[in-house]
Amino acid sequence: MHYLGIDLGGTNIAAGIVNQNHQILGRGKIKTTVPCSEDEMIAQLANAAMAALKDANKSMGQITWAGIGCPGAVNTEKGIVEFSSNLFFHNFQLKTKLEEKLGKKVFMENDANAAAYGEFRAGALQGARNALAITLGTGVGCGIIVDGSVYSGSNFAAGEMGHMVIQMGGRPCHCGRKGCWEQYAAATGLKQTTREMMAASSDHTSPIWKSVEGDLSKVKGRTAFDAMRAGDPLGKAIVNQYIEHLGCGVANAINIFEPDLLCIGGGVANEGNALLEPLQDYVDREQYPITGKRTTVCLAKLGNDAGIIGAALLGELE
Repeated sequence: MHYLGIDLGGTNIAAGIVNQNHQILGRGKIKTTVPCSEDEMIAQLANAAMAALKDANKSMGQITWAGIGCPGAVNTEKGIVEFSSNLFFHNFQLKTKLEEKLGKKVFMENDANAAAYGEFRAGALQGARNALAITLGTGVGCGIIVDGSVYSGSNFAAGEMGHMVIQMGGRPCHCGRKGCWEQYAAATGLKQTTREMMAASSDHTSPIWKSVEGDLSKVKGRTAFDAMRAGDPLGKAIVNQYIEHLGCGVANAINIFEPDLLCIGGGVANEGNALLEPLQDYVDREQYPITGKRTTVCLAKLGNDAGIIGAALLGELE
């Protein structure tokens, strides 16, 4: 059997044809044009889908079902996107409209949940019963797997862990709160911490300052990690601070859900063991003291394919 998976993002729409072995046989990718009408968005989704079918040398008649992951509050019971700020959707009848366009049964989920399900079925979370997938990008995304199924909560918006406060009265967040986890743990938060600690340092001749040519606007997510690897004490101090910010939220999530596995994905996860090893040490210290099996923190495996594969397999959950 073959399935169509679509990962709808604010920048790109990525589609893939996925087989029963969870392999992507063909891909389609287009730039997302927003704001747009609902019909224009459906046309964009269909274009990405048709490109994936062509790349896989398959026809729509060979597809069992289609799945889509979309940012925002996705009401899976009604088949609507209740709200998606980046895509300017409000009560968008996505399921019905896309089914009419493709001529296939369509399953839908929040994009972070779809990516988590992809990792659960085909990636780092395989073999777990309860699991969390956390993505560190512009914000902090989280998908929750409970007893092998996606948990989305009563209002279909569970998993917004990026908006739990880890610093009372801290950095202002776009959600209206202050001190949210994503303001410290997301890639943007890491860059802000790097700039703040660099500005507060007295030695502007250190390797980290040289790496940005004395210009704080050139700070990237990897700047502090690169400096740490180069032996810069300031780089190491920044990374240590970031691990504490990230670890605080991870430990909170583990203490709430007690998952078997928790995987970390997104751009910051490209730091590999330089991120994972100190994070696991922090979590081991902060995790609620239990005598049984403790949660293992690992790196996500599927990268950007998690959303496509997870969306393609959503029909399994029905």
